[in-house]
Amino acid sequence: MSDNHTLQIEEILDLLPHRYPFLLVDRVLDFEEGKFLRAVKNVIF
Repeated sequence: MSDNHTLQIEEILDLLPHRYPFLLVDRVLDFEEGKFLRAVKNVIF
């Protein structure tokens, strides 16, 4: 994990058991463990 609490997809895949198409997080922007998480999910239609 990086110091600024931003996680890229590779780090997210290491932490979560979910994989595409059921992985509903593309990037974690900020978090405080046990308190909050702000993330991005890209959607195309």
